[in-house]
Amino acid sequence: MALRDSAMDASEVARARALLQPPARRDPMWPALVAATALALTSVLFATIMVLAPPVTTQHTAESAPD
Repeated sequence: MALRDSAMDASEVARARALLQPPARRDPMWPALVAATALALTSVLFATIMVLAPPVTTQHTAESAPD
């Protein structure tokens, strides 16, 4: 039996299959762009602060104790 020998109307079967498929959901792009932009800005700001910060100096308590 061939596929076209069916008693069902092919256009109605195609319509039913199209109705059964869920619609494609598209996620918005702006939250990801905002998060990536914020991460890039904070990393550049952190790098700038680390470059401009004065060097760390340590002082041992034994060196500053009176003789």
